[in-house]
Amino acid sequence: QVQLVESGGGLAQAGGSLRLSCSASGGIFAITMAWFRQVPGKEREFVAASRRITGTTAYVDPVKGRFTISRDNSKNTVYLQMNGLKPEDTAVYYCAGGRTVSTYSRRSEYDYWGQGTQVTVSS
Repeated sequence: QVQLVESGGGLAQAGGSLRLSCSASGGIFAITMAWFRQVPGKEREFVAASRRITGTTAYVDPVKGRFTISRDNSKNTVYLQMNGLKPEDTAVYYCAGGRTVSTYSRRSEYDYWGQGTQVTVSS
């Protein structure tokens, strides 16, 4: 059974850092892994993605230069290092995995989702 399990969320002050982790099981790690986030009343939005085969990464503009996605293939884990946090980064962060992702930001292309982890940034 495929599972994605996030951890590492919590409370941070503006300007601080958090690192999210997503552990994958079920043989799905050799694919595109991504992070999305969602605030109440808004659609889930793309944050960052990483392709295993090419090593390509992509970020949404508001997090470029502050967030870094990385993966440890030996541990089947993908990380999101978040530095320079801002109150507008407050959201539930979701890990996603997709076997055939052509457009990183398209939620429908991802086959698997984690349960989400809350990130709250205080000003």
